Amino acid sequence: MSKGNKKALKRRLAGAYVSSVISITLVLLLVGAATFILVNAGRVTEFFKENLQITVLMNTEVSDAAAEEYRAGINSLPCIHGTALVTREQGTEELKAMLGEDFLDVFETSPVPSSIEVTLEAEYVSPDSLGAVTSLLKESPLVDEVVCRQGLVEALNANLARISLVLAVLIALMMFISFVLIGNTVRINIFSKRFTIHTMKLVGATRSFIIKPFMKGAVLQGLVSAVLASVIIECGLMYVRHSLPPFVLSGGFRTTAPVFAVVFVTAVIISVLSSFLAVNKLISMEKDELYY
Repeated sequence: MSKGNKKALKRRLAGAYVSSVISITLVLLLVGAATFILVNAGRVTEFFKENLQITVLMNTEVSDAAAEEYRAGINSLPCIHGTALVTREQGTEELKAMLGEDFLDVFETSPVPSSIEVTLEAEYVSPDSLGAVTSLLKESPLVDEVVCRQGLVEALNANLARISLVLAVLIALMMFISFVLIGNTVRINIFSKRFTIHTMKLVGATRSFIIKPFMKGAVLQGLVSAVLASVIIECGLMYVRHSLPPFVLSGGFRTTAPVFAVVFVTAVIISVLSSFLAVNKLISMEKDELYY
């Protein structure tokens, strides 16, 4: 083979390798996006549940100090995510903003009681748990009423369940497509070396000897593609970090680590498995079959 042909062959092989890496990287971006959605779906659900408020209305004769003492007491309960005291003055100001400055003129004293805004841990935001929590909060003689949006909770849980199901189906479909695309890309790249494999077989090379360099190349190719995909994903997250709601990208390393782990594992496993299957198939092929 002349030097010109050798250079042309090297260029073609290099072009095929770069093309394969780019293709795998693009598919890994799809895998990374699907994983990111899956990881953050739970965080979004927790965010909505933990920001659903229960209002505890105190009796009108209960002072702000007594209400604060009650708030401190319930704040230590395991079901409570957070509490905030709304004093008589604050409640009055809120009603003035809603009803006008003169709404109190018909009352001798302010009818607005102290109240406590309560948020629960996400696992307690369900119809059954809410009933138990509401009963627990009502046990105190200081409490007049507990306002809980039961219908809103039921609607939230139902909608989150539907959204989770749709996301699960879409992510499963995206992962399947990713596996197929990466596998096809790797097989096409190896198929271009079918005559080299056949020559090695003719000179007596064992199956393991032929497969070994392809496995090393597959691991390297998968790692290079995974690094490129991870860098692009991280750059994308940095770009949108300030434009999305804080609960989506607030997890830091805890949020991104599973994404990068899945990207790397997917890249290496599929590259190696696809290479192994493709090389095994080419080794078993007869010479005449290599032309089709």
